[in-house]
Amino acid sequence: MDTDGMGLRERKKARTRRLIADTAARLFAEHGYEQVAVADVARVAEVAEQTVYNYFPAKDQLVTDRDEQIRDRLCELIRTRPSGVSAAAAIREDMLRSVAGIRDVPPELWRGELGHLAAISPAVHRLALEMTDRQAAAFAQAIADTTAVAPEIARLHGIALSSVWQIIIDEAGERTRNGQDQARIAKELYPIVANILDEIDRWLSGAEPSTPA
Repeated sequence: MDTDGMGLRERKKARTRRLIADTAARLFAEHGYEQVAVADVARVAEVAEQTVYNYFPAKDQLVTDRDEQIRDRLCELIRTRPSGVSAAAAIREDMLRSVAGIRDVPPELWRGELGHLAAISPAVHRLALEMTDRQAAAFAQAIADTTAVAPEIARLHGIALSSVWQIIIDEAGERTRNGQDQARIAKELYPIVANILDEIDRWLSGAEPSTPA
């Protein structure tokens, strides 16, 4: 989370949130999602259990903690894209940056991230699918608000874009489970995701913003 421009109180809250999320990821990596309770996260992070719930009202949000932030950022890119730029092209750079960032996740946290957990846990796999559904709906609304297409077409476009995230999650998880290191995953997944987004861009090229952003 970017803390630039935050006041002291906001920076402290952001650090506490990051501490809790990183502690949860490390414990999930070591023990598995189902075997870790919120109380365990609080104990290892040295915060009160209620503090964990203040930042993450449910255990599943410890896995999908960046979902809303990512979704809002991508929707903003879709809404503010200039005329002649498809929704896929608008979010391309941001998505590829996320793929490249795989190599920068601390190794002790990587197997506690959403991709690997979804590959080994049916419960987390379901959380990932639910997250993708939320993204699809949000993307569809952003597209409907800015593009002269029928609602059902906007929904179809939203599903297509959210499926890219699902592919990233699935590929990262399976490759991790199969023993690939993060650098290799990032290197091999980057051109795959770029190719998918370029293909969607060609498909959506006729669906331009209804008015200049």
